[in-house]
Amino acid sequence: MKCNVGNVDRMLRMVVGLILIGLAVTGTIGAWGWIGVVPLATGLFRFCPAYPLLGINTAGSDSCGGGGCCK
Repeated sequence: MKCNVGNVDRMLRMVVGLILIGLAVTGTIGAWGWIGVVPLATGLFRFCPAYPLLGINTAGSDSCGGGGCCK
């Protein structure tokens, strides 16, 4: 799978995911906060399954970014 999530996109996803999970753990927003697992996972794996369907790639031309994310 090729990486299609760029660095800025990745950081935003991970921050939002962690905030949502944190709010769910504290009971502030209830069980809906666990949806934060999705942006957290897509940020960690640098792959968003919706992006190829929509023709989006925020990772730039070098989809691996020099890292070992393409497996």
